[in-house]
Amino acid sequence: MPELYISTDVETDGPIPGPHSMLSFGSAAYTADKQLIATFSANLHTLEGASAHPATAQWWATQPEAWAACRQNLQEPETAMRAYVAWLKGLKGKPVFVAYPAGFDFLFVYWYLMRFVGESPFSHSALDMKTYAMALLKTGYRDSTKRHMPRDWFDPHPHTHVALDDAIEQGALFCNMLRANLGR
Repeated sequence: MPELYISTDVETDGPIPGPHSMLSFGSAAYTADKQLIATFSANLHTLEGASAHPATAQWWATQPEAWAACRQNLQEPETAMRAYVAWLKGLKGKPVFVAYPAGFDFLFVYWYLMRFVGESPFSHSALDMKTYAMALLKTGYRDSTKRHMPRDWFDPHPHTHVALDDAIEQGALFCNMLRANLGR
């Protein structure tokens, strides 16, 4: 089975899961040759007993459209995560979690998967786009930010802070990075 790159973005109300909640997540499944084959997204009810981090709440106050987008059609976390696992298992390929930065997005997705479903189709692994860029650019980690990446790695997708929009944008970026590395 081919690898499928599951570009994933999360929107949260704080820096870590548990005390804070994942508000929304979106995933875009890409083939190595940049075919977007499927998407998944869900907006979630907050965790019982969790609260927004003050700095994150301040940031959300500056993003009214993204906030409104992630607070509509809310699902219980268990329902959404079970549907997500079923979606991942229904894809015709081995899912590879990809994010920018994976350390943040994977933290939330993995925690929610383990808490509400008890398994992760990704195992314990995530591919970090910034680390991949570091290797491709032969630069230090702190110098491998998006502003230092070649412009031809970027497609004209907007970064809206709506999880699915950003997952699609970052998935295209990853596929362009993959093409640059493998000559595809």
